[in-house]
Amino acid sequence: MVFSTAMRLVANQAEAEDISQETFLRAYERFGELADNPRAGGWLKTVAINLSLNHLSRYRARWSFFSELVQRDESGEEMPLHYAAPDDVEENLAVEERRLLVEQALRQLPSSQRVPLVLFHLEGLKYEEIAAKLGVSLGKVKTDIFRARAVLHKKLGPSMQAEGRLSA
Repeated sequence: MVFSTAMRLVANQAEAEDISQETFLRAYERFGELADNPRAGGWLKTVAINLSLNHLSRYRARWSFFSELVQRDESGEEMPLHYAAPDDVEENLAVEERRLLVEQALRQLPSSQRVPLVLFHLEGLKYEEIAAKLGVSLGKVKTDIFRARAVLHKKLGPSMQAEGRLSA
């Protein structure tokens, strides 16, 4: 959960690993408080989000897209990223196809729209929380999410309509 949260936000595997490690180091420092706390998972996720946003604000010029992610072998050669196959491939094929279409469309969004959209839809933050975390106005957050949705609808609409998944 911590790694996937960081990965969605920073879109760089090495940086997401660093953020995950830092998150767990902070958890270790507070182990006494978190050991029996039923909210430890939420605390970890919040710390991962905050560290990711801090990282992005420090390295804003270096924001990357999911399309820039590569896996490398021992010799440094680029290899395609592989996703774990679902248990029941036939049932989950349509879901996986839609997920890939959405990820592809997300890659094309500018980071100023992608980050608030991910925080809202995938991390469940409210507009006000996103504005506070990003240090922007509430109106900018709403506008960026609205524009991101419009771009996604425009990009995904034709393919989803062709498959009968999106109404006209």
